[in-house]
Amino acid sequence: MSYEIQVTVDSGRPHDQAKWWAQTLGWRVEPSDEDFIRGLVAAGQAREEDTEVYDGVLVWRVGAGISDPAHPDRPRVLFQLVPEGKTVKNRMHFDVRAGDDREAVAQALVARGAAIAHRGEQGPFRWITMTDPEGNEFCLT
Repeated sequence: MSYEIQVTVDSGRPHDQAKWWAQTLGWRVEPSDEDFIRGLVAAGQAREEDTEVYDGVLVWRVGAGISDPAHPDRPRVLFQLVPEGKTVKNRMHFDVRAGDDREAVAQALVARGAAIAHRGEQGPFRWITMTDPEGNEFCLT
C-alpha cells in the first residue's frame, strides 16, 4: 500500500509564507472558499476567531496551502500556524532546482526577503543554502 503526502511547514505567518513560496516556485496559493467558511461559522461549526481577512479574502487563520497548477498530482505544501518561532536548523528542507540561473535566482529571492546562508560545492555539484523570510533553510541547486 502506498500513501499520498503533503509537506507541512510550521509558520508564524502562514499566509505570507504561502504567498512567498508560491511566487518562488511558480505555484499558486490555493483559493479560499469564503462562502464555505461563512457557512461553517453561521452553523456554529467554526468560530469567527478561526478566520481572518488576508489580502481582502476571508481565509482560515491557521494555514494556507500552495500547489503546482501544472502538476496537480504532486504533493501540496501547507503552511501551518504555530505559536513558537523557529529556533534550530531544519532537519528537512526544500531543494529548488534553479540550474544555471542559480545566482540570478538567489539575488531575486534576496530582494524578496530571503537571505544567503552559504555557498557549497562537492565535485560537480553546486548549491546555495538560503533562508526564507521566516528563517527556514532551503537550497538552490
